Amino acid sequence: MTTRSEREKAQKLNEQHQAILSKLLREEDNKYCADCEAKGPRWASWNLGVFMCIRCAGIHRNLGVHISRVKSVNLDQWTPEQIQSMVEMGNNRAKLVYEAHLPESFRRPQSDQYPSLTVCLLLHKKVFLKKVVGGSNMYISES
Repeated sequence: MTTRSEREKAQKLNEQHQAILSKLLREEDNKYCADCEAKGPRWASWNLGVFMCIRCAGIHRNLGVHISRVKSVNLDQWTPEQIQSMVEMGNNRAKLVYEAHLPESFRRPQSDQYPSLTVCLLLHKKVFLKKVVGGSNMYISES
């Protein structure tokens, strides 16, 4: 059982997190889904540090939590570590890191195309991605 002061403290922290996420979503690159570029993302993969649309969030969820950990921007509770991950990465920096080795001919799938095409940003790039999550190393290698 939590005390009133604990609930108030948790509510204040949640409000602070919501303010940070709202500010991040006002940044130009974060106004669009990191995968399909649909406008107005309301979901995020906090371990990858990207904002995405609901459709791509579903695809990320199907990938499994060992690859992508998805939360609603405004429906879920966020921890300080999860917020920090979003602040440090964001869609612009993520694009520079995760898409660094895509060929010039690569064309991003659009939100109205077959949904599984969106996954290619994670699974079909010729990149070796190392991401530290929760103190343990997670490696994603696309061969």
